[in-house]
Amino acid sequence: MAITAETMTDRFRRPITSKAELRELFGEPSERVVRKQLSALDGHCRNFITRSPFLLFATSSSTGTCDVSPKGDAPGFATILDDKTIVIPDRKGNKRIDSLLNVVENPHVGLLFLIPGVNETLRVNGSAVVVRDEEILDSMIVEGQRPQVATVVTVEEAFLHCPKSFMRSNLWDVNSYVDRSVLPSLSRMVLDHGRPKDRSDEEHERLIAEAEIATTEALKCLY
Repeated sequence: MAITAETMTDRFRRPITSKAELRELFGEPSERVVRKQLSALDGHCRNFITRSPFLLFATSSSTGTCDVSPKGDAPGFATILDDKTIVIPDRKGNKRIDSLLNVVENPHVGLLFLIPGVNETLRVNGSAVVVRDEEILDSMIVEGQRPQVATVVTVEEAFLHCPKSFMRSNLWDVNSYVDRSVLPSLSRMVLDHGRPKDRSDEEHERLIAEAEIATTEALKCLY
């Protein structure tokens, strides 16, 4: 059965179904919170972006199916053209291109910029277009590799987000880091996800071993 708003509200008690209910519960944001929202990038926003090596890119298809994709490179990889325009290169990946497909259907996007060790984040909302502008792509060559496309984001909203979620999670605290060995390898998890019922254990382990070698080799070339 497909999950809809109706099935979700039937499943759980006391669902909230209107903006008015939410405002009655939470109240209104303070004037300071409202005033921090900008319609363009100021000096602080620009400084944050130039120091950020990682962002989360949120998109939605024309039917409302959502996706959040990680984007990362050297600090400042997201290029600021002016106070209303950010350009994000599309580096080598797995060819799913979920974000790009969504942008073609629906230009509304959300960006969350992170800086390692900094608990505050920068949120940017706007509209986007996928481009093959040669001048832009040439400026984004790394290790001799030119991205095939880039995403140009026109800024509509920009604001700094408070650090509470990062403080609660201790995200940057090395003492909270999880040893990678507590999780299976990516190759094992992916192959487990799609394992046919008739595949033997021996065959499955062989495929995992081959995939782990291939993944290690692929990660040696990031561009």
